[in-house]
Amino acid sequence: MGIVQGKRALVVGVANDKSLAWAIAQALHAEGAEIALSYQGEMLEKRVRPLAEQIGADLLGELDVVDDHAIARAFDMLNRKWGGLDILVHAVAFAEREDLRDRFLNVSRQNFQRTMEISAFSLVALARAAESLMETRGGGSILTLSYLGAVRAIPNYNVMGVAKAALEACVRYLSLDLGSKNIRVNALSAGPARTLSSSAISGFHTMQHDVENRSPLRRAMKTSEVGTMATALLSDLSSGVTGQTIYVDVGYNIVGF
Repeated sequence: MGIVQGKRALVVGVANDKSLAWAIAQALHAEGAEIALSYQGEMLEKRVRPLAEQIGADLLGELDVVDDHAIARAFDMLNRKWGGLDILVHAVAFAEREDLRDRFLNVSRQNFQRTMEISAFSLVALARAAESLMETRGGGSILTLSYLGAVRAIPNYNVMGVAKAALEACVRYLSLDLGSKNIRVNALSAGPARTLSSSAISGFHTMQHDVENRSPLRRAMKTSEVGTMATALLSDLSSGVTGQTIYVDVGYNIVGF
């Protein structure tokens, strides 16, 4: 019996087989959860569909997190299929490439708003849609993905760092709102990983090299470690943990000079 045996999980944000969301989906599946995946756009469907087949996951179809009607359709489909939801994984973030290369000072009002809506408010929108489905199951667990740039100024992370700071604040306030219904909300702050999103960050390889040289464990984080810690946080093993940001970064966040 796995630690999430019989749980029903929606994972939002799988882009390809390098995604942290995919590592989480695999770990949840290995521990007995029933998985549903969504995708954003036709190009990502081609990448996500074969991944869903690998773990026998249901493919909900396209889910645009800035479209309330699309969110409502997706959760209505889940309700009709499962009658409830135990786990929600939010692994969604976006910033324009130029905003990860130029000075933060130069971000436009439009780009700032778009980054915040997709990267932070989308968690609120998805949690709101999940609330009644989780309440039906007697509670649930929601997990989002953050990064050290939420609490430290990381060169070239810029507006995404501001969005991650807002995301972590959303985790705390959502945990307060949903706790009375036995719904937990946490964030997992992962170390640098070679993903589709990180490819847009100027100097990413330098960031990863620095982690390997200066972290207490003197190595890079493994994506599988994100998957296993996420699964533990999403399981009943962490029933007393909510509103927290848990670091899985081989200890890099504790290091000073």
